[in-house]
Amino acid sequence: MEWGFNRARFKNSADNHSSSQSAEKNKKINRRGLFSPLTSRILLVNVLALAILFIGLLDQGRYEKDLIETKVQSLFTQGEMISAALAESAYETRLNGSTALEPSIASPMLRRLVKRTKDRTRLFDGNGYLMADSQSLLGPQGATVIKVELPPIADNDTFRIFVKWLEMIFLEPGRNLPLYQENAYQRAGDYREVERALSGEPSSEIRINESGRLLIGVAVPVQRFKKVIGVVFITHDAKKIDEKIHAYLILILSIFAVALCVTVCLSFYLSGTIVRPLRRLATSADRVRTTPSQVKALPKFQGRNDEIGDLAEALNAMTAALSERLDAIDRFAADVSHELKNPLTSALSAAETAARIDDAQQQRKLMAIIKDDIIRCDRTITEISEASRLDAQLSRDENEIIDLDPLLATLVEVSQSGSPFTNQIHYVENGTGPYTVLGKRGPIERVFKNLFDNALSFSPPNGEVKVKVRRDNENIFITVEDQGPGIREGSLEKIFNRFYSERPESEQFGTHSGLGLSMVRQIIAAYRGEIVVKNLKNSNGKIMGACFVVSLPAC
Repeated sequence: MEWGFNRARFKNSADNHSSSQSAEKNKKINRRGLFSPLTSRILLVNVLALAILFIGLLDQGRYEKDLIETKVQSLFTQGEMISAALAESAYETRLNGSTALEPSIASPMLRRLVKRTKDRTRLFDGNGYLMADSQSLLGPQGATVIKVELPPIADNDTFRIFVKWLEMIFLEPGRNLPLYQENAYQRAGDYREVERALSGEPSSEIRINESGRLLIGVAVPVQRFKKVIGVVFITHDAKKIDEKIHAYLILILSIFAVALCVTVCLSFYLSGTIVRPLRRLATSADRVRTTPSQVKALPKFQGRNDEIGDLAEALNAMTAALSERLDAIDRFAADVSHELKNPLTSALSAAETAARIDDAQQQRKLMAIIKDDIIRCDRTITEISEASRLDAQLSRDENEIIDLDPLLATLVEVSQSGSPFTNQIHYVENGTGPYTVLGKRGPIERVFKNLFDNALSFSPPNGEVKVKVRRDNENIFITVEDQGPGIREGSLEKIFNRFYSERPESEQFGTHSGLGLSMVRQIIAAYRGEIVVKNLKNSNGKIMGACFVVSLPAC
């Protein structure tokens, strides 16, 4: 009683442990929520690819370089036109015969030439001194007015601040340009491009001003008969270039924002089409594990023609096979109990009767009955053990290509030589081979040995058993025909049930367990084959024997 209590307590403890594990697993499945690991991975991969593309587009180097080169060429053209006009009309010839720019002519002409442009233009004479500056205008009573642009008003808009921050990260570090500095008294030596232009070579320089904007400087020599008499120095505040780059950044950001929203939405949609079905399958599979009665509760996803649908179909097929296996185990246990209980009951009854009688002859008969029942139990247990190991054998070993022609010929010869009956068994080959199948040699041999022994045992004395083999395109058919009493019409399917036995009247009771044909069908089904049985009849409808037909896929 104490042992029974402890075992019950242990079982309850195991059940509680299993229930707690199931509860923990369900919590883990449900706790993942919207951002499951798979969802996070899908989102990360998609957003990362978009971010890499976005960072690549933010590299403005080539775009900015093209804009600057275009503007430099435009400034060179403008400078050459001003230089040509000054060289033609704003010079004077001195007493010593030398030629130089005349300030009284050059300054008003310079103001008229640059009136339509907003670029600051300065004129240096041949000695490098500043002669005129378009930024210095002549006011009333000859007063000098200097025009200076004020810095822009600070912008507190968050989006513009973000764009400015991107410009600081991706644009300004790549410039690495010198800072523009202007002295109160300017000389040609303050600017490298002007110095080079005094040597007769047009030149340009790119700088940045104090506000971080680009400043393009172009110097063009003013030449009279190939003698440099001055330099036209044009500086351009590349505000429009920065504005174009700024607009380009805003365009990229807008496109990126839209693409990011679409990517996130599509990622969640893709994740939903993958994660939710997998989560349902995981939850249902866990429910099947903990509650075997829910083995048919897996979702089917019949409308999905993708890998998730294939997975659901495979899991449903697996659970269906599991359900059939559980039912088969239950039936097998019930059949085993019944088959063992009969001889044990008979032996017990004979033993009790033998203990009550004194007749020695009757006691010997009862002992013989007990012995036969024990032998019957031993035979049944042996065959039950073989049937139980059959599944493992079929799933464990590797399949091989088997040629049925020599195998059947050998088995026919062995069955004939080892048979206690006077019947004859013949092997007949119909058609052309090869008769090769994919399987395991041991189980295949067992199938046909059982069929041959069964046919020989049912055939009358001096009867004949025929074994025929033929092949069509996809299957190989093996036929075993005997000349026995045949099979009752209602038992054509029952004979393949476990422990079903219908033997000839001349055979001693209990010599067969009824598992042979059941194992034959199990082996054939494992190799995607089929076995059927029918009665052979003459023209008058009289049963002349039984015919077993085995079909196996040809290899």
